[in-house]
Amino acid sequence: MEPTLVNPSSLAPPRGYNHGVLFPPGRLLFVAGQIGWDAHGRIVSDDIAEQFEQALRNVLDVVRAAGGGPEHVGRMVAYVTDRARYLERATDIGVRWRALMGKRYPAMALVEVAALLEPRALVELEAMAVLP
Repeated sequence: MEPTLVNPSSLAPPRGYNHGVLFPPGRLLFVAGQIGWDAHGRIVSDDIAEQFEQALRNVLDVVRAAGGGPEHVGRMVAYVTDRARYLERATDIGVRWRALMGKRYPAMALVEVAALLEPRALVELEAMAVLP
């Protein structure tokens, strides 16, 4: 069976990638790296906590468009351009995480990178979910 491409209209149209790829029959969803931009492709803020929240909203939009929810996210990788900046805002990021994910914490990794493709992006989240 062919995979299903998941590109919700709530996100900016992808260019050169898909927001999600859902593989049957196990319903394993791979979510492309999402940054803190809105449906028009505009970065929402220069604050890392606000970008993190929007990136997480974007991840969850892809998961929901494929028929899942926060409880189905099994793995997430966060890429940040400034570890110290992330740590300074970690408490606020945690508040925003719990508002969207509750107390669900998938297997996670946090990686500091020199830069992301979008120059104003401070964080990028990619995820994998197992859907019902």
